[in-house]
Amino acid sequence: MTVEQFLDLLKRSQLVETDQLQKVVKQWLPPEGSSTLTAEELAEKLVEAGLLTRWQAGKLLEGRYKGFFLGKYKLLDHLGTGGMSSVYLAEHVLMQRRVAIKVLPKHRVNDASYLARFHREAKAAAALDHPNIVRAYDVDSDGTNHYLVMEYVEGQDLQRMVREKGPLPPHMAAEYIRQAAEGLHHAHQAGLIHRDIKPANLLVDKKGVVKLLDLGLARFSDDDRASLTLAYDENVLGTADYLAPEQAIDSHRVDLRADIYSLGCTLYFLLTGHPPFPEGTLAQRVMKHQREMPPDIRNERPDVPDDLVAICMKMMAKKPSARYQSAAQVADALRLWLINHGYQIADENTLRRSAPAAPTAAPGAVPTPGTKLLSAKPISEPTSGKPTPLPVAQALQQTPAGTPLPKARPLEESATTPTLPVAKPIVETLPIPEELTREPNDTANTNQESALPGEPESGAAITLPLDVKEDPLLAIVRRDRPRRAPPMPAWIWLVIIGGVLVAAALAAIQFLR
Repeated sequence: MTVEQFLDLLKRSQLVETDQLQKVVKQWLPPEGSSTLTAEELAEKLVEAGLLTRWQAGKLLEGRYKGFFLGKYKLLDHLGTGGMSSVYLAEHVLMQRRVAIKVLPKHRVNDASYLARFHREAKAAAALDHPNIVRAYDVDSDGTNHYLVMEYVEGQDLQRMVREKGPLPPHMAAEYIRQAAEGLHHAHQAGLIHRDIKPANLLVDKKGVVKLLDLGLARFSDDDRASLTLAYDENVLGTADYLAPEQAIDSHRVDLRADIYSLGCTLYFLLTGHPPFPEGTLAQRVMKHQREMPPDIRNERPDVPDDLVAICMKMMAKKPSARYQSAAQVADALRLWLINHGYQIADENTLRRSAPAAPTAAPGAVPTPGTKLLSAKPISEPTSGKPTPLPVAQALQQTPAGTPLPKARPLEESATTPTLPVAKPIVETLPIPEELTREPNDTANTNQESALPGEPESGAAITLPLDVKEDPLLAIVRRDRPRRAPPMPAWIWLVIIGGVLVAAALAAIQFLR
């Protein structure tokens, strides 16, 4: 491509104002035509001058000059292509505000199901307004192009973050999922179920704020608004690695607890670097979500606290009734976990590291009064008198103990952080053998409301003294062993012997006759 051809395409594209283009020609292209500048070199100079983006320059060098504008938006870059659309970085021509635009491919416009689903996503996104959800600004069409204008989040998604940096520190993973749960709770309150929660759909901006995006599989829990979902997406389930067991069976009848399961799988990914069941075909992975428990996180990450693992496992319970019953409960449980482990939520998206109530100064350490911002660096043991920076989801602040938590939602009763059961020694409690318990259908006990005084209730445990000198198991076996019957009284024996003698005498008399 010659320089003249490139300039002609640039002029026809209308990417650069006419007066700016004339300045470029005067500055870099002599009127005599003696310049040795190539089209590629001219394009690079325009990129360096900020007149073109690299993506725009590449398209012009390919001979394309159309498709750089959608209505009142100028396309700057191609961010990616998904299953049903392409996403571009764009700028409002007048306001110069950068946005993300999701464009439905032209070959999908004639597909009624894709077009309806695209507009359903636009309506779903427009109904939400929350700091942890990517906002929708506009939905429009330009000729055959249908597009959704959304908030542009400058950052990276959690999948890419973990792929590049590895598993996250426990407190950072907990904070990211807490923020996602806050946004998810807002969506659920609006009657919207996401159905495709996964690390790639959670963006983290430069301030550490998590943004939930891609409502492409979302459905409204309102029956009137759910008709399009029922009609057009029979084959759409979600993402296999994060799919709730009930969602694989019937993706149309799931409730908000399916999102909680997927969010738990996402927490598992952040802590381990891989989904709960990374091996096998798609069908095998879906089946494992229904039948198998995932490997223990502590097998790979012994530094992850037990109570955080318990929260993750409760989110991933096979039965929906065994999970947290709302995203708000998940957010509250993680908030409580962070507080219990020395962090405070200063506001909706700010995490603070709490100073101990009675800190013991290290030799040579000088206490720092007030509040100090800490940088996000790896945790390490202090090697000097200065406090060691701690990594967090965003800017961390070290604050004195007792700092109030503004805007904190009251903890729900069922959102208490679950604790792992502790097994008791066998010498203290043993289950009653089945033979020693009453049958539940015993007619003799149907009118009794409780066990008899002094008897353990059915299914209770026998408490043995701790100083027992014999094997407690043998004690129960002896207790269950049949006892010897007591001897019969002597008079009974006399009656029996007398009866035998009388019978013998009668038999003899009969024989002699």
